[in-house]
Amino acid sequence: MEIESQPTTQSPWMQFLRFVRERCSETAYENWFAPIREVEFDHTGITLEVPNVFVKEYLLTNYASDLKSFLPTKSDGSLAIEFSIAPQKRSWNQQKPAQDEPKRDEGNNKEVRLNSNYRFSTFIEGASNQFVKSAAVGVASRPGQSYNPLFIHGGVGLGKTHILHSIGHHVQENHRSLRVQCITTEAFINDLVEHLRNKSIEKMKRFYRSQVDVLLVDDIQFLQNRLNFEEEFCNTFETLINQNKQIVVTSDKPPAQLKLSERMIARMEWGLVAHMGMPDLETRVAILMNKAEMKGLKIPSQVAFFIAEHIQNNVRQLEGAVNRLSAHCRLLELNITEELVEETLKEMLQKCPSERISVEQILKSVATVFQVRISDLRGNVRTKNVALPRQVAMYLAKEMINESLIMLAGHFGKTHSTILHACKNIEKKVQTDEMLRRQIGIIRRNIGSYTI
Repeated sequence: MEIESQPTTQSPWMQFLRFVRERCSETAYENWFAPIREVEFDHTGITLEVPNVFVKEYLLTNYASDLKSFLPTKSDGSLAIEFSIAPQKRSWNQQKPAQDEPKRDEGNNKEVRLNSNYRFSTFIEGASNQFVKSAAVGVASRPGQSYNPLFIHGGVGLGKTHILHSIGHHVQENHRSLRVQCITTEAFINDLVEHLRNKSIEKMKRFYRSQVDVLLVDDIQFLQNRLNFEEEFCNTFETLINQNKQIVVTSDKPPAQLKLSERMIARMEWGLVAHMGMPDLETRVAILMNKAEMKGLKIPSQVAFFIAEHIQNNVRQLEGAVNRLSAHCRLLELNITEELVEETLKEMLQKCPSERISVEQILKSVATVFQVRISDLRGNVRTKNVALPRQVAMYLAKEMINESLIMLAGHFGKTHSTILHACKNIEKKVQTDEMLRRQIGIIRRNIGSYTI
């Protein structure tokens, strides 16, 4: 094991630092680990000096199990660590020459880095993302006046970052007086830690709260379980909203499913919450053809449909498929065929079932397990013995069928908001209802037997 290979002359804390340095980025190491100082160590425990409580919280939240491999533990298995907060250096401001001050200010005014390929003009629109794009265009056209905040959520690789950067480009090109800041949640946290280390937190606050007109934040889910960072972000959030400054946030989950405070969730639900779903087959084909055209690669229509039918998870996989095909065909001077695609992309292609799962199959299985009629599941009966199975059918349809919410709602004669409500209700119930979990498991197995 790597732990045993560490030099015996090093203290356990230094061994841990060496271990963790090989497993994180240099920036993360400098922000979180380099400032920690070992004060005292013996077989009963260790005392560490940290610059602030944020570093302590980060260390215990993310590396508790690793620390137990290096440092002493108590009889109950918990870490035998004592923390002390490093005293502030009173003469810090006097020691720094006045001319250094502007340089640190310039660090706050970092040039906004937007991906030049991520624009509204290059975003392929389909039923699953049409609403999100319309909302984003509205926000970019009238920052702070339409949907504020705009919260976009959806799975990995569906285009959330593309939309976020598109808003930034549109604002910069059409509202030149407005100042745009696009940042990931991880970068915001690192920025906050850096300013805490440099005793310049007030400068960071002034920058985000008075020098930003449009704040674009990617992957807010990384703020979960980090209460102190969340509080600072929430204060910034409220200040900007109260000034009618535009905020756009992306996440892999809707606000209510994030492990954040009620206050933070309520703030993010103030404006518009928009879901970006999985693109349907036609949209995936259009995305594939567009990516190929940008690479100067010509893919026959039937081959494009073949690829799109077998790569369903996200847009990034489609882009990866195009990149791999482009390199392969140019190096070997080959034409693109289905056989070439199967050979070149074999580990990326999903096994396509001979028969797709349909709403009818789901309704049939749900009706059998819950002993209700299919006509009642499609109808408007609201009694408990029908309403719950109907919600289960909607929940499974959203999970197992690659269609937009609007299209799924049409199968049930309902609205897309009814589908969302049903899914949220079932997701909550299965956490505590063992019988319901078993019933849904039986339904899934029955559906699988229908497709063979």
